[in-house]
Amino acid sequence: MAGRLIRPPYVEPTTSIVYDTNDPEYEGWLTKQSMWLKDWRRRYFILKGSKLFFAKVPHSAPHGMIDLAQCTTVKSADLKSHKRNSFEISTPEVTYLLYADSEKEKDDWIGNVGRAIVRCSSTYQRGNGSGGGAAAAGTTLDGGGGDEYDDDSTYSNDSNNPYFN
Repeated sequence: MAGRLIRPPYVEPTTSIVYDTNDPEYEGWLTKQSMWLKDWRRRYFILKGSKLFFAKVPHSAPHGMIDLAQCTTVKSADLKSHKRNSFEISTPEVTYLLYADSEKEKDDWIGNVGRAIVRCSSTYQRGNGSGGGAAAAGTTLDGGGGDEYDDDSTYSNDSNNPYFN
């Protein structure tokens, strides 16, 4: 395989488990809000199986991972984040805010992450005896579940709406 770049694996810092990140199902640039400082950082995201990895550049070792098997929702978050083309990925402990460069990219990411969450769920696995999972915990894909920050009636092209001007 001459000429093909191989990305180094992600090594989970607490368990030292090594995750291969080559041949992802979906990948691309997103901007993510940092957990502690709350500033926005552009990262390269790699979706593979039930894991969403992120790195500073496409072919470097990822420095972070979101375990989608623990996620309960993926949905639009433009009003919550005050950013266009944004969405959130939520676990019981953490909500990750991200935004894409375009509405199409946002929709593609929500769809791909949503499908990955569903694949992890016990409902999708058709009763193989593994309880729990995202669907059993009430997984919501793109826009479901009472988020008062993202009420569709708030979206407006009205000239008095400062968010979209």
